[in-house]
Amino acid sequence: MLIDSASMYFRAFYGVPESVTSPDGMPVNAVRGFTDMMSTLLSKYRPTHFVACLDNDWRPAFRVALVPSYKAHRVAVPTPKGQPDIEEIPDLLTPQVPVLLAVLKAAGLCSVGADGYEADDVIATLANRHDQRGERVDVVSGDRDLIGVVTERVRLLYTGRGVAKLEELTPQAVVEKYGIPSELYPDFAVLRGDPSDGLPGVPGIGEKTAAIAVTKFGSVEKILDVARSADNAMSPTIRTRVLAAADYLAVAADVVRGQRDLQIAELSCAIPAVPADAEMLEALAERFGLASSIGRLRTALAAVGS
Repeated sequence: MLIDSASMYFRAFYGVPESVTSPDGMPVNAVRGFTDMMSTLLSKYRPTHFVACLDNDWRPAFRVALVPSYKAHRVAVPTPKGQPDIEEIPDLLTPQVPVLLAVLKAAGLCSVGADGYEADDVIATLANRHDQRGERVDVVSGDRDLIGVVTERVRLLYTGRGVAKLEELTPQAVVEKYGIPSELYPDFAVLRGDPSDGLPGVPGIGEKTAAIAVTKFGSVEKILDVARSADNAMSPTIRTRVLAAADYLAVAADVVRGQRDLQIAELSCAIPAVPADAEMLEALAERFGLASSIGRLRTALAAVGS
């Protein structure tokens, strides 16, 4: 099970009231919600291994160089040239992130990031690695771009409606929902656009036309090849729109597609039956008023761990 950590703790922060605080008044709604989500996922899906994947860089420079608008609307304040952009994060969430990561560490649940890359890239690399080995993988995220990693062995547990109402997206489910093969979802998103990531899309091409185009022609690269060719396979209107956006289309797919070849060492990520540091976990429970949530996490570990 590969968790998109930022996706999950943002969801926890907005899903649990800010009135949930530690004994000294610090908000811990994201920590509690995140911990409870982990317990629910472990208990329901009973994975043998677990990795919380991290955004070591939420807006990588190589993606911004290709599409400057990528996540630009989420930059908190201008930063000096050459310095990494700072993401706009609620003030009450920022101090909670180290706490929830400490809970994972004390519990013995693995977390990993890669410098210069997003959690999506870590997930794509690890999902591809285990898929190639013939192992089944569950990816948990509210980011639809990760539909692109779905295969017969890799399933996306999409959290768009919350962990209690997960959508289990297999290749068949993706075709039924979007009318496209899962591996072409990034190409579909590039054509249609995605305001949440600052992707403009191709003017005049909406969801339906984008789905038809990728189903008929394939990847963005192939769509461009057809548009530039002399045959009549593509309607004149779509051809005109694709060619007008050729510069964007030539680079945007690499912004959306997760990197699948990061140099990530083999991870020791088997789920333990008992916490790795029970004393630290107990201290966190007491310090932040998380006894009930950490109790549920202990129960989940005991049920599924080895």
